[in-house]
This record gives sequence, C-alpha cells and structure tokens, in this order.
Amino acid sequence: MFTLITLPYDRAALEPHMSQETLDFHYGKHHQAYVDNLNKLVAGTDFETASLEEIIRQTAGSQDKAAIFNNAAQVYNHDFFWQNLRPADSTKEPGEKIASAISQAFGSLDSFYVQFKETAMSQFGSGWTWLVKDGDKLAIMKTANADNPLAHGLEPLIAVDVWEHSYYVDYRNRRADYLDAVLRHLLNWEFIENRL
Repeated sequence: MFTLITLPYDRAALEPHMSQETLDFHYGKHHQAYVDNLNKLVAGTDFETASLEEIIRQTAGSQDKAAIFNNAAQVYNHDFFWQNLRPADSTKEPGEKIASAISQAFGSLDSFYVQFKETAMSQFGSGWTWLVKDGDKLAIMKTANADNPLAHGLEPLIAVDVWEHSYYVDYRNRRADYLDAVLRHLLNWEFIENRL
C-alpha cells in the first residue's frame, strides 16, 4: 500500500508564496487521489510491492498499463515536488556544489531561472518542468501530464508542477508569477544539492 507522504513542513509554511488553501487542495486532495487510485490499480498485482520508481520504469510507454503509470508517476512527481520546496522564511541560496554546476550548465543562476521559467511557460496544458542530471551534465526539460525524467533514464533534481491546480488558487492564470515565487523563494537547495 502506498501512502501520502508527510510534508516536511506545515501546510501554511510556504506562505505568502503558496497558501495553505493551495496545499489543502493540491496536497490534501489531488495528491491523495493519485495515491488512492494507484492503490486500487495495483491491488493484487506484482506492482503492489514494487517501489514507485520500479513501477514507473516498468510501465512507461505501455498502453495497457497507462493508468498505473499515470498514477504512480503523479505520486512520485508530487512527492518530489513537495520535498524540493522549503518554508518561505528559511530559503537559502544554492550551495557551492550546485551553484557551480548550474553556472557551468547555464551561465549563471539568474540565467538558469530565466531558462527554467521559459521552458515552464512553454508547456502547453498540464505537465512538469525539471532540472535533470543527464550523465555529468545538467539540463532543463518539460514533460506533459504525468511523464517524468525516470521514464527517460534521467535523474531529477528539481520538479516544478505546472498543472493549473498547483497555482490557480493563489495566482489564477498567472503561471509566470507562480514560477517566480517557486524559483526565487521556495526551492530547497539543500535537498537539490544532495541529489547532485
């Protein structure tokens, strides 16, 4: 049985950039629904005792297992998203290791923010934007719907949800403002650097 992860902070801890109301809906309802659906879909199958990562890798691209993939990937994506955020009042700058890697790949931290935001803004409809590790290189990628880097043999470092439910309560249709808030105020650089 899969369970909803416990947030590493209080539901109001991301304010004023992300409200408790958003977390009540996004985490408490949307994320919980993916967990519940996944448990129903894998009950009595070999996937019941597999990890999310195993399920994603084994079901990616399989038409007859699309529902399992979509729900497992969305559980994983949301788990990752919540963990790569930190309370607004404790935001720190990137550590030396991740700052150096980002500068090498994108020119500077500000250039990374610009490129990441442009990629996220170009995602038509629902999906995710990621900073990924591809061998010893960093890259920004976007995925539609539940798709994620694991399905493409890549290691995620940052996940930002660009489904409308992730920002509509606080930002309405202003995806750009939501992205600025997440990138500049809420990223948990310690979590990100530990994955590098």
